[in-house]
Amino acid sequence: MSALTPWGEPRVLTRRTRTSVKVSTECDGIGFQALLEDGQQVTAIELWWPGEDTDTSTRVLLNGDDVFRTPAEDIFRNAAANGWRVDESQPENPIIPGVSLGFTRQTSQDVPRDPGGLPLYITSVLVGGGDYYAYRYQGGA
Repeated sequence: MSALTPWGEPRVLTRRTRTSVKVSTECDGIGFQALLEDGQQVTAIELWWPGEDTDTSTRVLLNGDDVFRTPAEDIFRNAAANGWRVDESQPENPIIPGVSLGFTRQTSQDVPRDPGGLPLYITSVLVGGGDYYAYRYQGGA
């Protein structure tokens, strides 16, 4: 909680039936959550774009590409060119497993979309520990 306080008053979001906790706040129009999936320590941070009408000077960069302002396909192509494996088997939620980055391409907002109906731009990015997405590659999904 104290680590998030400089960016605004954090809100704790939790359910009584689960041990996981989300602490949410925003900074300069960019929303973010600290995920404490075991209820004790941060396991991931998720940043999300507030929408087309929000003016912010904050940039979230991946190898120099602005994650929320660069077309998603360019982000993934550049990541692959960097030698990272990009898993787009779930097109709305692609990941880069070795780097433990997860992306969301979902929104209810009226935004430009590709021919498949996905938003042209990433709407959120999750940064987890080194093995955060390892479960996808152990026997299945």
